[in-house]
Amino acid sequence: MFGGMDEQPDGQVRSLDARSLRGLAHPLRMRLLDALRFGGPATASRLAEKLGESSGATSYHLRQLAAHGFIEDAPEHGKGRERWWQAVHRGLSFDDALLTEAGPELRGAADMFLHEVANTQTRDLSTWLGSRTAWSEEWNRSWDMSSATLSLTPELTLELIGRMHALVDEYRDRGGAEDDGGARVRVHTHAFPLTTE
Repeated sequence: MFGGMDEQPDGQVRSLDARSLRGLAHPLRMRLLDALRFGGPATASRLAEKLGESSGATSYHLRQLAAHGFIEDAPEHGKGRERWWQAVHRGLSFDDALLTEAGPELRGAADMFLHEVANTQTRDLSTWLGSRTAWSEEWNRSWDMSSATLSLTPELTLELIGRMHALVDEYRDRGGAEDDGGARVRVHTHAFPLTTE
């Protein structure tokens, strides 16, 4: 099961179903949703500039995200003609059944969604590696890029994943404010079997 929770404190974690997955499974929509979840409310033109897209494309895909309930108006930010948008949920999850029990079109959407999540995580790490020198020495001693290969059963793997997620959740509300030297820290976890030849 895929799960991702991030910094939308008042929202819920949304479980993706067939309809909502079809509405989200597009690279630009996923990038727009991430931009709103992590960067806060924005307009189509601001998002277009940030993501290097046309405002027409961002406007269209924002309306699609709204139609599927991923984003909503942010009226407290609207001071002119431009429409402001905000994310509704703090995270997403979906059941593996969408990858196995659904028809080919839906399996394709689920597969595209997961590959885009993996691409986003790779971009996050590459961005950090490319900008490390702009961060303090303290932050340059406080990061991790590691891997471990274990011999586990599926049951033990699920137990390990559950314990890793529980540990991350323990730190969710303990963070320091930016003026106290804190920053948003991205934590990626991956657990999958390896083919051995």
